[in-house]
Amino acid sequence: MNGSWRMEQGGSLLTVGEMTRADALAVEAGVPSLRLMEAAGFAVARAIRHRWSPRRVTVLCGPGNNGGDGFVIARLLRAAGWPVTVRLLGAREHLTEDAAVNAARWHGPVAPLDLSALHGADLFVDALFGAGLSRPVDGVAGSVLDALSAHPERPVVAVDVPSGLDGDTGRIRGTAARAALTVTFFRPKPGHVLGHGPRVCGDLVVTDIGIPPTVLDMIGPAAALNGPALWSLPRPGPGDHKYTRGHAVVFGGPVMTGAGRLAARAARRLGAGLLTVAAAPEALPLYAQDAPGVLCRALQTPENVGALLDDARLNALLIGPGAGRGPHTAARVLSVLERGRPTVLDADALTSFADDPGALYDAITGPAVMTPHDGEFRALFPDLADEDTHTGDRLARVRMAARRAGAVVLLKGPRTLIAAPDGQVIVNANAPATLATAGSGDVLAGAILGLLAQGLPARAAAAAASWLHGAGARLGPPGLLAEDLPEAMARAAAEGTGEGAAGTAV
Repeated sequence: MNGSWRMEQGGSLLTVGEMTRADALAVEAGVPSLRLMEAAGFAVARAIRHRWSPRRVTVLCGPGNNGGDGFVIARLLRAAGWPVTVRLLGAREHLTEDAAVNAARWHGPVAPLDLSALHGADLFVDALFGAGLSRPVDGVAGSVLDALSAHPERPVVAVDVPSGLDGDTGRIRGTAARAALTVTFFRPKPGHVLGHGPRVCGDLVVTDIGIPPTVLDMIGPAAALNGPALWSLPRPGPGDHKYTRGHAVVFGGPVMTGAGRLAARAARRLGAGLLTVAAAPEALPLYAQDAPGVLCRALQTPENVGALLDDARLNALLIGPGAGRGPHTAARVLSVLERGRPTVLDADALTSFADDPGALYDAITGPAVMTPHDGEFRALFPDLADEDTHTGDRLARVRMAARRAGAVVLLKGPRTLIAAPDGQVIVNANAPATLATAGSGDVLAGAILGLLAQGLPARAAAAAASWLHGAGARLGPPGLLAEDLPEAMARAAAEGTGEGAAGTAV
């Protein structure tokens, strides 16, 4: 990684339109567009030279600015002693502006793009199409990309995005050749981390090309990659006591008690000062035996909920894990939401409203975080759901869901999305596959609860918990179980992952 932007810390994701504006604002600020193209080509050539020893390279150039970058890369690699061939889609005389200038600076031969381009090279540079491609890749370009895909032993370096990858959604438009390395500029795009992006981009390098970071203030990006730059974890001070660190409540299920117990443990490990499990009397012994530091309250009817919450010190609530789907849970959710306190709605608290989602939306009057997986999202937002998470615009769907519900919506998956009602979306990309284990979602819900209890706003609590969920899983033991996660997440937090991070708070 080059430049000051570090993916592991998080930060802005720029849509194709926002990146176009960033380029334009840089030019307005006095950075010539030709200098930006030269810097982009230099960054790709440097990344290639850093990763590979000199070898035969074929640069595939397209008819636009992406192709102009390709001509810069070819010139710089050739000047460094690499044998370089250029193949161009379209006629050289049809190139315009900066692409035409850099094509003229290339003094080697330019051959037309066809399938013969695959012969006589050990490395390919994909500079055909940029992130803003608006139609499927077909014709000779599609044939060449398909042929490259059939020979993965010959590495491909993608300029900005692999050709055919939609920079906003991660969809494949027609076809795309999987890259070993993708070099993009200034800030990554949503398509790099969503949909098919992680599969076809290979290793992603984000590099500085001279765009002033101040342009972000004028753009106001609507999406970000999750990381500690976006939030700060609460840290107890010398004057704190258990009540100042918050009193969280988990509404435990009557039968599937493990879900509530996992959530309770996570909330406490993430710093909640006190935690009460409220559950049916017959289930209380299981909760009481689980951990001596957990308080237990018998709960049977919605009226009992009101009596419990008369204590204003109970400042953050979680309902849903193991609750059981049906009208009883729905009634309890409505009673919980009446108080307008920060609330996490998970699992059965969501699906119990599948027949009347509007009743749930209408009841949300305070800070709330909804944590559906794709099936639960489909139950609440059937018109926004998509059977294939690799197609469509998942960012747009979760953004619309959050606006409709008036809540933060955390849509779980390999790339968890956290959307707020104001349209801001955070993409969490650090989750390993080991999180695909029973109970891990309950731990996540409890972690959000623990951070809400300590005063974090709903979006920040959801983002921080999601990131620590992934970071903790990476620290966890082989054969990771949900039971391992609370301690591993606490370790990730204690190791400074969220302490002292610079940036704008969520």
